[in-house]
Amino acid sequence: MTDTVTLWRPVGPGELELIEASGMREFPPRLPEQPIFYPVTSEEYAVKIARDWNVPESGAGFVTRFDVQRAFIANYRVEDAGGRAHREYWIPAEDLPAFNAAIIGAIEVVRRFPE
Repeated sequence: MTDTVTLWRPVGPGELELIEASGMREFPPRLPEQPIFYPVTSEEYAVKIARDWNVPESGAGFVTRFDVQRAFIANYRVEDAGGRAHREYWIPAEDLPAFNAAIIGAIEVVRRFPE
């Protein structure tokens, strides 16, 4: 077993700009109306969100991939958000700085929509 877990995060262009501004090292703070940060457990689920939600909402969608320390993420449950294909972690906004500190390496953009 490795010491990290690979997760994905679908983002729109605004969030991607903020990630880029961090040197691809952290996700931006949540807005007041966003009390939860939702990294997902599969690339397929992230693609669905980026393509089907982010593109209509903001004109573009991106799938990011990153590794997080297994010891950190073990403190949170995987939640089913509509079935086994839609699994995600629910990280409270106030825990996002600690989540960012647990990211190992860079956040990568692995898919872009529209393609």
